[in-house]
Amino acid sequence: MTQKAANRFRSEEKEQRAPRAKSAPQDLSRIEVLAFVGAAGTGKSQRASQVARQYGIDFVIDDGLLVSKGQIMAGKSAKSEKNLVRAIRRALFEYAPHRVEVVSFLASHVPCKVMVIATSNSMMEKIVEKLGLPRPQRIIDITEVASHEEIDNALKERREKKQHVVPVSRTQIQRNFAGKLVSQLKDLFKSKDRQDDNRTVVKPPFSFDGRVTIEEEAILAMIRRLIVMGDHVHQVRELNLVPDGDVLNVNLVLDIKLGDKNALYLARLLQKKLSVGLSFFTGMEVKKVNIRINEVLL
Repeated sequence: MTQKAANRFRSEEKEQRAPRAKSAPQDLSRIEVLAFVGAAGTGKSQRASQVARQYGIDFVIDDGLLVSKGQIMAGKSAKSEKNLVRAIRRALFEYAPHRVEVVSFLASHVPCKVMVIATSNSMMEKIVEKLGLPRPQRIIDITEVASHEEIDNALKERREKKQHVVPVSRTQIQRNFAGKLVSQLKDLFKSKDRQDDNRTVVKPPFSFDGRVTIEEEAILAMIRRLIVMGDHVHQVRELNLVPDGDVLNVNLVLDIKLGDKNALYLARLLQKKLSVGLSFFTGMEVKKVNIRINEVLL
């Protein structure tokens, strides 16, 4: 592991752990939720304000941001991240401080209407679950508001120019976005509220086409590397990985050297290291890390 990756790893571990004690259950049951779903690059963000007006939406959740009438109310854009894995995790509200900020804002504005923008029903369900929102009362597909020709043109633009539309004003993007600003986009469907027409075309720091796959052997290599960092693991006797969709279960049998620690403390430390490390490097959720100690060296 390079020093740069190790620093990012420690930074992410700190971001995930620090705020958890501050977060408290929030009652979001009086929020009415709609979902706006379509594959990446089909023009969802470009039509978000139009759909929001049509259904009387107060707040839009899009790529990690909570937006109202072209203004960022809470959150952080996934397009501000410098790599794809962190961008995906940001969009799914995997980071606790980010999630707490958005949930706290929504809790202070109930009752209200929220529209969740997602690339699939699965992604929408994960966002709703992470934020503790009620199930959507309606799911609107991109094909309901855009023709096949318009969707094809939007996909072509995305492939050729690698540009994305963010439903917020240019000034807000300049303060919250790490990539390249391209242009301001005005809505063809005029609104009485000028702020509602603000959208910005941006080019994220990363580029991506298709889907990401991680070979099982690569994940096993990450586990071996993470587990031997430090002086306490003498030997890895058995290593078994049980993937389940985007969730990982890890089983390990180890010989350990106690030093000045006890076996239970070391096992829990290794569980935490593997859970945070695998989540950081793969973007996958680690459900279980089962550690069995075969032999203890004094």
